[in-house]
Amino acid sequence: MYDVVIVGSGFGGAVAACRLAAAGRSVLVLERGRRWEPEDYPRRPGDAWLFDPRAPHRRNGWLELRFLDQMLVAQGAGVGGGSLIYANVCIDARPEAFDSGWPSAITAQEMAPYYRAVSDMLTPMEIPTGQHTARLELMRRAADAIGEGERFQKVPLAIRFDPQFTPAPAETPEYERSVVARNAHGREQGTCVHCGSCDVGCPTRAKNTLDLNYLAAAENSGAVIAPLSLARHLSREDGGWRVHFDHLDGGRRRPDSVTARRVILAAGSLGSTELLLRSRDEHRTLPDLPRALGRGWSSNGDFLTPSGYGRTSIAPTSGPTITSAIDFLDGARGGRYFVEDGGIPNLLRNCFEQRLRDGVGSPLRRRMWLRLSRAGAFDSVMPWFGQSVDAADGSFYLGRGRVRPWRRVVKLDWNPHRSETAIGAMAEMHGLLTEATGGKPNPLLTWKRFRALVTPHPLGGCNMAASPAAGVVDHACRVFGQDGLYVMDGAVIPRAIGLNPSKTIAAVAERAVALLLAED
Repeated sequence: MYDVVIVGSGFGGAVAACRLAAAGRSVLVLERGRRWEPEDYPRRPGDAWLFDPRAPHRRNGWLELRFLDQMLVAQGAGVGGGSLIYANVCIDARPEAFDSGWPSAITAQEMAPYYRAVSDMLTPMEIPTGQHTARLELMRRAADAIGEGERFQKVPLAIRFDPQFTPAPAETPEYERSVVARNAHGREQGTCVHCGSCDVGCPTRAKNTLDLNYLAAAENSGAVIAPLSLARHLSREDGGWRVHFDHLDGGRRRPDSVTARRVILAAGSLGSTELLLRSRDEHRTLPDLPRALGRGWSSNGDFLTPSGYGRTSIAPTSGPTITSAIDFLDGARGGRYFVEDGGIPNLLRNCFEQRLRDGVGSPLRRRMWLRLSRAGAFDSVMPWFGQSVDAADGSFYLGRGRVRPWRRVVKLDWNPHRSETAIGAMAEMHGLLTEATGGKPNPLLTWKRFRALVTPHPLGGCNMAASPAAGVVDHACRVFGQDGLYVMDGAVIPRAIGLNPSKTIAAVAERAVALLLAED
């Protein structure tokens, strides 16, 4: 029996594993995805891009895309969880984000030391002045053009930058200019060379993903991380808990289980909520879980507007995915939202670069691949991005599958019209900023016609609250009525943050683990 079994290795699970292992607890981390190394990152069309929850033993790739109601949720799959695919933004929630929706114990002042603890580990910094991207300068110009220049800011990024580095005008990143060194946890990392591949695996390891810090420290302290281990449900065991899971090895699913005195769910908003729903409503091993389970879900108001700029080079495939923001969270311009510059990975270039590294093909074909790798198909596109404070009123439940009606699947009841004011205000601002800088907005038809969205920042489902009538966990992330069971991830965040939530999720976990250790 372990002292603690943690399900998931994202921003909550990694924090818990690190702090508990350092305190001498025996810790096992069950992670559904692989342990990724730079040489394993998907690059070619036939590589392991997608994680399929219906057949995870056969398809356990980099990214899961879950279609739910009018929402597409993007989630990372691997050791490091969401940090593998996130855009590096490591930013505190604004103080007023804690004014409502949270238990009274959670305030901006209470959270401040835990935000600092996350900063100490992830060491965020702004992009150096000599490395500003065209997108960043467009953002600054746009804010000035509408008379809101004071709202522009560079955002802190969990990236290792070399202040002496100056991006070359060459179309192909100069990987050899990355400065490699061992970090404080004994893992080798390089520095950013503006390759634009943040979301699909940083080839220089300049991105401070959790496997290089929190999880590295956990393993250094004796924690065991088990990749390709998919948790299915929970049951009580004498003196503790049993986690039922599948080994995903050799193209098969092999059932297994493990016991622990405590269990921490950190599989993300969808993963942790689904695990508890299946334990309560399908396997019926935890029938007394709170009735509020599944409620209060938020997409964090994510929204994207691609805009065209004719022959002007915006170079969205170069540099960090996000570098700057224009802050409208005070509500002065309609809704409350946080506009960011969005970048996109150059998948075509990555594919051809991989072919060149493989050393295959005739000289003529290799010259063609080199020319294609330098082609700028999206060079004049600005992906205006951002988050907003939406209604946070979605609800998860288990329903019948369409293809296999005998199989129960997670479904989402989400009404886009209740979040339309917040998201619509940001969409209008995207258009205003575009037109103020000479561009042409191209609103996504998925929202314009069908009110459908995409989010990489799902929140809620196991909401933090003052009582089980209103939520699933208390202020210390303890599941109501379930001694020794915790949820520490985005599922506990009870409202939209309105900006990138990863640091808030990690800070909430830092506080919860500190309270757990204090209890012991």
